[in-house]
Amino acid sequence: MSDRTADRLDFGAFDYVIVGGGTAGCVLANRLSADPDVTVLLLEAGGKDGWVWLHVPAGYLFCIGNPRTDWCFKTESEPGLNGRSIHYARGKVLGGCSSINGMIAMRGQARDYDEWAALTGDERWSWERVLPVFKYSEDYWRGADDMHGVGGEWRVERQRLRWDLLDRFAEAAQQAGIPSTEDFNRGNNAGVGSFEVNQKNGIRWSAAKAFLRPALDRPNLKLVVDAAIDRLEIADGRVTGVLFAVKGEPARASARVETVLAAGAIGSPAILQRSGIGPAEHLRSVGVPVVLDAPGVGGNLQDHLQLRMIYKVEGVLTLNKRAGSLFGKAMMGLEYALFRRGPLAMAPSQLGAFAKSAPEVATPDLEYHVQPLSLEKFGDPLHAFPAFTASVCDLRPASRGWTRIVSSDPAVAPAIAPCYLSDPADRTRAGRALALTRRIVAQPALAPFKPTEHLPGPSFRTEEELAAAAGDIGTTIFHPVGTCRMGRADDPAAVLDPELRFKGLRGLRVVDASIMPTLTSGNTNTPTVMIAERGAALMKDARKAALRG
Repeated sequence: MSDRTADRLDFGAFDYVIVGGGTAGCVLANRLSADPDVTVLLLEAGGKDGWVWLHVPAGYLFCIGNPRTDWCFKTESEPGLNGRSIHYARGKVLGGCSSINGMIAMRGQARDYDEWAALTGDERWSWERVLPVFKYSEDYWRGADDMHGVGGEWRVERQRLRWDLLDRFAEAAQQAGIPSTEDFNRGNNAGVGSFEVNQKNGIRWSAAKAFLRPALDRPNLKLVVDAAIDRLEIADGRVTGVLFAVKGEPARASARVETVLAAGAIGSPAILQRSGIGPAEHLRSVGVPVVLDAPGVGGNLQDHLQLRMIYKVEGVLTLNKRAGSLFGKAMMGLEYALFRRGPLAMAPSQLGAFAKSAPEVATPDLEYHVQPLSLEKFGDPLHAFPAFTASVCDLRPASRGWTRIVSSDPAVAPAIAPCYLSDPADRTRAGRALALTRRIVAQPALAPFKPTEHLPGPSFRTEEELAAAAGDIGTTIFHPVGTCRMGRADDPAAVLDPELRFKGLRGLRVVDASIMPTLTSGNTNTPTVMIAERGAALMKDARKAALRG
């Protein structure tokens, strides 16, 4: 890309330029453009969301690992994973990860947000203060109550199928001491039950559908897709706009009020670093002139590592068997086409459970995603034998990783190192988690199906051996956060203040999952919706204050 701005196509000036059309960007575009006096430009590096498999819930199998819809990042070789590098999916389409993820509607726990409030010194991030924000966005299938809202854009429904095998797993979990629950989103998600999902009548309900599409006919909102972001423009300590390219054609756009990075936990720090904002020594090492030494940019990477245990079974239907023939696949397609039900309507995980790794833990620190299927990894075919997968993850890992650019070229993927299991406490919890899975599977409820451990295998016995096995079977569950974290004004490692303003530069905010100081105790898409709602409100309040003078 040319550095001569005069050679660039000029898109003009907008009040707000939003970089990233994923979950947060779609919410921001809707809320900010609701004011007809405000102009908004939304830039998305991926394409439009018109492909059929982005809308059929089971289409995640075809979207993750597909360069049409996934950036297909890879991690660095991970010592905690016994030297393996793993696929790191990020949405490459309008709606971002909400267009390819597991659709699980999960807020996390009250203690997560109370911790944010303590770490930032701002009570607006406490559970009591964010709960109304969650409710405002929500359209909950059961109706409104003290914990849920109706009429919002973010549709939450129950899943439209059931499996005898999963019902028995839920019974087994209860026999192992995990209580039953009907709602994981009331502040403490302890228990076992069916996940609720972001779907509408059996169709994936992405942030692009929920928030962006209703706003696209507003004359004050402009959307540009296939906009590869180069870097921010900065003058006199203020971010004034964005340099990018549309289908290879250099372009620029200016922001009169604020530029907002909403490119996610990998994209936002990469854009900052290409702009000369980040750890100075590293920026120099890749030939990027340093504008601001900000050591926290790209650090504090946190993610949920899922440990996928696979069990062969007998005498019960699994998706491996149902999808194992042309007739079975045809019947699944017909059921979905006629009724929007059946396996094509299912999220990757239908059954969930939240449990404690040890009695002294105050709230659940383990999450299960249980599936009536098995495969080696996303993108691979289902196994030929009937089986189920019980994935368990450490909800609050102590390990911290990083992401850094390796080139100033935006076409070159950044280095990503989650540093899984690098903290000894995480290895201990991993061993305990796998042991708990075995305890659940050994309960009487599952005995008729004769479950046999296929992965990691019965040869791993002690907690220490199981912790080592975790390195072989662990993989991401696609919840990276924290790489532009917010914090107190006197916290030198915090990238943002509690209002999501960049510390050290004017006219710039970051509003996406990268702002989380700590990982939420559950799936991260719905918390990102809340973050964007809160960010939009903060920006509107700031504009009103500026107009008052």
